[in-house]
Amino acid sequence: MNYFHKKNSVCMAFVTVIAMLVSSSLYAEVIGSVSTKIKIMGANDKIVVEAFDDPLIPGATCHLSRAKTGGMSGSLGLAEDTSDASIACRQTGPISLPSKIKSGKFDGQEVFKKSTSILFKSLQVVRFYDARRNTLIYLSYSDKLVDGSPKNSISTIPVMPWRQ
Repeated sequence: MNYFHKKNSVCMAFVTVIAMLVSSSLYAEVIGSVSTKIKIMGANDKIVVEAFDDPLIPGATCHLSRAKTGGMSGSLGLAEDTSDASIACRQTGPISLPSKIKSGKFDGQEVFKKSTSILFKSLQVVRFYDARRNTLIYLSYSDKLVDGSPKNSISTIPVMPWRQ
């Protein structure tokens, strides 16, 4: 392999990693944030509030609050955010559950994912369906390739007729 080919391969790998990190953040809309710690250099540490709609269930919306590390490393996207997060989900329109959701085959399906470090750590939200109670359950948790965190949060949406 010549020098030019090696250099191109490294550039392509870098672009792929950056594209994965950027694309994972496109699923949520930032609603707002508050600073929790002032940093002399770089951005402050923050709690960010984001909203996202369940991609398979129109009428189901979740709001997620999560920690975002500041400083120089946070400003450059090199910091690892803590695993602290909270979720609240609500019915925001009529919900008609697809049969594949009712079957339970999609329990634990990822509905949101955000990278929380340059490599190997992410904040995820997965959906479950409790058929007996006709309730959607959303679980947020942080995972890491080697050592995940037990910190988690859940929210439920009882599926009800929608009144306007």
